[in-house]
Amino acid sequence: MKLMRVGEAGREKPALLDSDGKIRDLSGHVADIGGEAISPAGLARIAAIDPKSLPELAPGRIGACVAGTGKFICIGLNFSDHAAETGATVPPEPVIFMKATSAIVGPNDTVLIPRGSEKTDWEVELGVVIGKTAKYVSEADALDYIAGYCVSHDVSERAFQTERAGQWTKGKSCDTFGPIGPWLVTKDEVADPQNLGMWLKVNGQTMQNGSSRTMVYGVAHIVSYLSQFMSLHPGDVISTGTPPGVGMGMKPPRYLKDGDVVELGIESLGSQKQSFVADR
Repeated sequence: MKLMRVGEAGREKPALLDSDGKIRDLSGHVADIGGEAISPAGLARIAAIDPKSLPELAPGRIGACVAGTGKFICIGLNFSDHAAETGATVPPEPVIFMKATSAIVGPNDTVLIPRGSEKTDWEVELGVVIGKTAKYVSEADALDYIAGYCVSHDVSERAFQTERAGQWTKGKSCDTFGPIGPWLVTKDEVADPQNLGMWLKVNGQTMQNGSSRTMVYGVAHIVSYLSQFMSLHPGDVISTGTPPGVGMGMKPPRYLKDGDVVELGIESLGSQKQSFVADR
């Protein structure tokens, strides 16, 4: 299934995209796309509904594909070719940092370039949405705890991230720096999360053209690894790293400016399009 949330910010309705590309209203069956609705039992109940029995919604703003996210966890330097372009070595364990949940926006919402920014960068990433509580899970069982996958844009301000004292979080958490969606694609529709094409364009020019095949630590390993340190809860989102082609890795580096348009997508998971506007 392709689950989504449609409507004005803060007033989104839960919905699904049917096989004909029509948006169907789920609000008569679930409160939102999150929590119990994306548990194994909740997804089974939604799957049992005939989509044609649901009211059709007119196309409109698409919100973040999951509601009530408690943790937005990111994995750094998780693509060997991306690590190489930034001059970093492949880490011996996954690099973990947090992105503020207040950064989450819809897949096509405007992204604000923060005040004082000169190095706002792009990163297409595979997002993993947790469907049931995971604690101390094995790698063999890790995929059982996933509700589905989505496109995640890990927008970054590199000067805030790497040139100022402290940790990466402040360069990753600016308002609007976390577009996710358009859909939460349930895991049964993704045969192999480690074999998905990933792409990103800036003003129509292809910058990233990679694959989840080059991830250093795969999805199952990441979920298991994180669960050794913290419980993962339904609605938590893990952004699993980016392939090469980011602005920081270019020679000379290239960063986003007011008026730029970024398009990005992942095979089977849909695409996003954002206008970047200076936050005045």
